[in-house]
Amino acid sequence: MKTPLHYQISEYDCGPTTMMNAMSFLFTREQLLPEIVQHIMLYSLDAYNAKGETGRSGTSRMAMMFLSNWLTQFGKACQFPIECKYLSQDAVYLGGDSELTQTLRCHGAVIVRLNYGGDHYVLLTEQEGEQVSMFDPYFRKRPFIQEDIALIDSEPFKRNRIVTIDRLNAKQKDGLYALGPKEGREAILLFNQNTRLTEEKTIEYFI
Repeated sequence: MKTPLHYQISEYDCGPTTMMNAMSFLFTREQLLPEIVQHIMLYSLDAYNAKGETGRSGTSRMAMMFLSNWLTQFGKACQFPIECKYLSQDAVYLGGDSELTQTLRCHGAVIVRLNYGGDHYVLLTEQEGEQVSMFDPYFRKRPFIQEDIALIDSEPFKRNRIVTIDRLNAKQKDGLYALGPKEGREAILLFNQNTRLTEEKTIEYFI
């Protein structure tokens, strides 16, 4: 059974919450192994603030990179069908032949670091034309005033936002849901190897 994606419970845990949401999106509750949950919680919330307080700056890029590599190696060692890939800088964009877009087309999931009043992790789950389905773990009730951001509250297994590619690809650092300057971009591609569309299946799917 799939479980609904969930919201962060503090101002700081968008990283582990989004990583857990990726697991919930790709796998059923029965398939997920406790080691995965344990390691996500163990290695996230590692960033220090200016006062030296642990976790008050959320989860670092190094921690997310480590988790993506650990998940892939864990999958190989334990025959668990997960594969991840960490991307940064110029490789992180949507549209055309980008790896993020190809991942979504192949039924994978994408974690990105973007701007939402500061650095913030969200999950991308689908792309339809210029529209991208997102689950933002930061709970919000008020609709957005921006015409290219839609608040969705009826699809808890997949998305709670729809955002345009142009907004996501924006290079300005302070743009809402913007990936920002290329030198600071970060993404993790995640696949369930049992549900991943191969190149051949992808061609058939689009025909």
